[in-house]
Formats: sequence, C-alpha cells, structure tokens
Amino acid sequence: MTKEKKKYKAVTIRMDAGVAERLEKYCEQSGQSKTVAIERAVDKFIDDYNKQMEKLASQQ
Repeated sequence: MTKEKKKYKAVTIRMDAGVAERLEKYCEQSGQSKTVAIERAVDKFIDDYNKQMEKLASQQ
C-alpha cells in the first residue's frame, strides 16, 4: 500500500526576523520541518477563526 502524494503549492513570504528565529528554534527543538510547522500553525489558525465566526453567527 503506497501513500498518495500530497499536492503542493509554493508560497513565498517575508517574515519578521524575530518570528523567523522563533520558528527556527521551535523546528530544531521539535524535529519538525518549517513547512510542517507552518502548515499546522496556519491550519489551526484558520480552524480557530472559523469556529469563532460560527459561534458569532449562531449568537445572532
């Protein structure tokens, strides 16, 4: 059984140097690549945002 390959899209960003240093340190400590760490962080941010918007919509 082979794993299905993920589809990727390249993204280029400019990041604050302090945040970039924190990211590098986190990746070194956790053993994650920057790609994986950023994908997970963005995914969580969007999930949290969507939950917040759903909560606001249900209160109206």
